[in-house]
Amino acid sequence: MVLPASGAHQIDDPLARYRRMRAQQVLFDLQDGGPATGYDEFVDAAGDVRPAWQELADGMRDRGRSGLDRLRAAVRDLVDNDGITYIPVDYQGADPDSGPMPIPWRLDPLPLVISAADWDGLEAGLVQRSRLLDAVLADLYGPQRVITGGVLPPQLLYAHPGYQRAAHGIAVPGRHQLFLHGCDVSRAASGDFLVNADWTQAPSGAGYALAGRRVIAHAVPELYEQIAPRPASPWAQALRLALIDAAPESAEEPVVVVLSPGIHSETAFDQAYLASLLGFPLVESADLVVRDGKVWMRSMGTLQRVDVVLRRVDADYADPLDLRADSRLGVVGLVEALRRGSVSVVNTLGSGILESPGVQRFLPQLAAALLDETPLLGAQPMYWGGIDVERSHLLANLSSLLIRPVTGGESIVGPELSDERREQLAAAISTTPWQWVGQELPEFCSAPSAFAAGGLSAASTGARLFTVAQRGGYAPMIGGLGYVLAPGTSAFRLDTLAAKDVWVRMPARATAEKTPDVTGLPAMAFSRPTREVSSPRVLSDLFWIGRYAERTEHMARLLTVTRERHHEFRYRPTDDGGDCVPVLLAALAALTGGDTGTDDVTEMVATAWSTLWSLTADRHRPGSLAQSVERLGLAARAVRDQMSNDIWMVLAAVERALLQAPEQPPESKAEGEAFLSTTNNLALAGMLALSGMIAESMVRDIGWTMMDIGKRIERGLALTALLQTTLTSVRRPGAEQTVIESTLVACESLVIYRRRNPGKASVAGVAELVLFDGTNPRSLVYQLERLRADLKTLSGASGSSRAERMVDEIAARLRRIEPDELESVDGGGRRRELDGLLAATHQALRELAGVISATHLSVPGEMQPLWGPDRRRLVP
Repeated sequence: MVLPASGAHQIDDPLARYRRMRAQQVLFDLQDGGPATGYDEFVDAAGDVRPAWQELADGMRDRGRSGLDRLRAAVRDLVDNDGITYIPVDYQGADPDSGPMPIPWRLDPLPLVISAADWDGLEAGLVQRSRLLDAVLADLYGPQRVITGGVLPPQLLYAHPGYQRAAHGIAVPGRHQLFLHGCDVSRAASGDFLVNADWTQAPSGAGYALAGRRVIAHAVPELYEQIAPRPASPWAQALRLALIDAAPESAEEPVVVVLSPGIHSETAFDQAYLASLLGFPLVESADLVVRDGKVWMRSMGTLQRVDVVLRRVDADYADPLDLRADSRLGVVGLVEALRRGSVSVVNTLGSGILESPGVQRFLPQLAAALLDETPLLGAQPMYWGGIDVERSHLLANLSSLLIRPVTGGESIVGPELSDERREQLAAAISTTPWQWVGQELPEFCSAPSAFAAGGLSAASTGARLFTVAQRGGYAPMIGGLGYVLAPGTSAFRLDTLAAKDVWVRMPARATAEKTPDVTGLPAMAFSRPTREVSSPRVLSDLFWIGRYAERTEHMARLLTVTRERHHEFRYRPTDDGGDCVPVLLAALAALTGGDTGTDDVTEMVATAWSTLWSLTADRHRPGSLAQSVERLGLAARAVRDQMSNDIWMVLAAVERALLQAPEQPPESKAEGEAFLSTTNNLALAGMLALSGMIAESMVRDIGWTMMDIGKRIERGLALTALLQTTLTSVRRPGAEQTVIESTLVACESLVIYRRRNPGKASVAGVAELVLFDGTNPRSLVYQLERLRADLKTLSGASGSSRAERMVDEIAARLRRIEPDELESVDGGGRRRELDGLLAATHQALRELAGVISATHLSVPGEMQPLWGPDRRRLVP
């Protein structure tokens, strides 16, 4: 297949555009000092589309530029619906109260296609490289033959921060010390694949690769079916079995956990998604404790033994006792448990030494010494300053090399150096030459991309590939995490613009994809279920999911009815019913813990529109709809491994509507009104859908119970605060009628009230329905009954625990009062009995929330999340 000529009549032909963009990219690379454009994955030197890409080329031509734009939008929507996010490394501008906000994962709609023949060679080289790094790791933390034998200079080992002296002599059970390996590769102009980086500390990206495959397969189902790339999902099963098999021999039914730095980690989604695929709990440091030389997981006042930890916390931070004392992400005593062999941590502590440029420089020699082999996957030539001839080359070519310190730190891109900085670097290398390694700049191939607007373009591309240790060797993920590199010299640091799915073509004579065989594994290869395990941290987040979801729903209802009443009466301020507007604004202020900002009713009504905007869209305003949605998303992401994809579809739609809105209202009032109406409706619909999924799809375990407790407490708090603001003062009959009906709308009880009380407005009737009616799911009594039932299922429940007694006391107070008594009015026009009941109940519910948090949801005070103190919660 030959690319068509780029005539003007072919303006919508994406393949013609690719040819033009490819030519422009070559010119741009020559001018800006970025990576030279070399091998083209898509077309050969004659301009023919390569065989592996032909179906995809036909599909792109059929779609045209507009079709590719629609495909990009569809991929973006799928990413949002699945809640695939990441957190930029640059945290500047992050909200100090909630930490950096996750942003949608950037995914190119077009995959990177690799032919079967190319993959065979790449796979062989990748597996060999994993074996080589495994052998190096075992030797460096064991006999150190490569040091004593003079193959690797000792300073290159001991000076690198990836080497952990505390880990010397600690071995992972099994044949391999390197458990998980990530390898960044790209294709050079020669067509050979070269390694740009090895990731062995705590490799990330596998979860993103598997999630990206799911998105692209849904976005282009016809192409996916036609090309039929080899599946990547069997690798997840291989990883699961390998984790179980990594347990100490004494573990009969191993318990495996995934240790995460927390939701503010750059790759929090990657960790949570992988944990959910594997079916293992995602834990943080506060969830684990070391006692008697063993690692345990906290679970509702009990401890469960942990046998394997898949570590996503950097080794330095894994144990504040033996490693970094200032760490708040690690488990105190973890190194001692490793020394005793009571737990396996993978990747093992100290595996980051394999990422050292000093070790990388000597890999060919290490391969010969340890394996008697020559690496099948090469890398760009490297020069160590400790060897005279290589130091001379390094100093003479600083402007065209990638300079990497062997003592740790960021790589220095030679083409970016100023004259002054180059002289300073040359002086530093001359002073301590052994601390520096230079490497020829990486080369990258070109491949089609539709990530940017405007149709098809040519983009510099690379890929991260993964292997996991098996008993017989290493199992590669068929495919991996491709990426579109940033333009210019930043590409040399592997800075990326977007991810790409990697499709590996089936061989000509396709065979069924092999999946790991579980029948040959002993009984210990099957892990113990963690059905009832929920740490206080997890339960706390679930508790707050219940509260924030209910808070969002109630706020959306009240904002809607307030806005409607404001529209109804803003041109009739003297009508009796108009008195309801300041009352409802005061209710909104009470629910958000603030005030109306003024006691002047006229001013309050005049500024109502800006107040409603702020309470809807300003996520920095305590209690606003936007803030409740933001905090709901944070709590949900902290327990993402326990949430289904359907829940993310709901949350993503609400977050898109609210969290991307401007904090200041637009100049056009009509535009602003339309936004408020649409947003409130969407938030309400989303919370109703979320409530339905929680009620109908979640297992009724302890996590669900804690979520329901949060919901019931929050509903009770909102109800009592609303009634206290709206019903405790006597008003004119017209105003009383409107306020009562508005209150009932906010409580979702107006329809049944009208059936029971036709033609009249009665505070006693309202109280009967929303306070005392046990058949009304919105009533206070109903919330207390649900709380009583939920509390009975918690550990330590005896019928007389403090929380249970508090619920009984609230219920007893309600039983002592008749609805008619709440109608009584004092001389000042206040319903004192009703006011006292609501105030006392509200305070009791707040105290109940505090007791539950203290007894069931408290985490160790000495630990804190990655983003400093945990400020995600609002004051209840």
